[in-house]
Amino acid sequence: MSSHSPAKFTPVAIGLHWIMAAGLALAFGVGQYMSGLELSPWKLKIYTWHKWLGVTLFLLVWMRMAWRSTHRPPALPATMNRRLQKLTEIAHRALYVLMVLIPLTGWLHSSAAGVSVVYFNLLPLPNLVPKDKALSHLFETLHQALNWTLLVLVLGHVAAAFKHQFVDRDQLMARMRP
Repeated sequence: MSSHSPAKFTPVAIGLHWIMAAGLALAFGVGQYMSGLELSPWKLKIYTWHKWLGVTLFLLVWMRMAWRSTHRPPALPATMNRRLQKLTEIAHRALYVLMVLIPLTGWLHSSAAGVSVVYFNLLPLPNLVPKDKALSHLFETLHQALNWTLLVLVLGHVAAAFKHQFVDRDQLMARMRP
């Protein structure tokens, strides 16, 4: 293994990365769990928690993008070819786009279903569209499809990180370790 110590992301970037990773995993898991439940007070409570988590992640991704816009990430290893570096950049941009679109489509789905989002039962968020059953179904379908797309990209991201760690041995993962 190389003794080269790669430049690290800032502690704020590292913290936001891992908080988002845990939050996304939790939101996806809760979403899968709640979709199989029969209508009940428990299901409604789980939906509420899922929405709170989605709004939190929506706010955090904007914080993360603001931080990243003012704090340049460390350079990729010089051993990575240009094509792979470009693919990495595209994949990261796609992850950010999905992290914005997924909670937004969830919010649009709730609005179109006529079920307002009230963040932590304190802050009512505006309905983004009028109540419309067909539109609600469209946004629900889009929300689910985007989540599955995110899962595939995240799995690719994790696989690439493991490849760098265990095959390339370039210590790329050390950049994001707390």
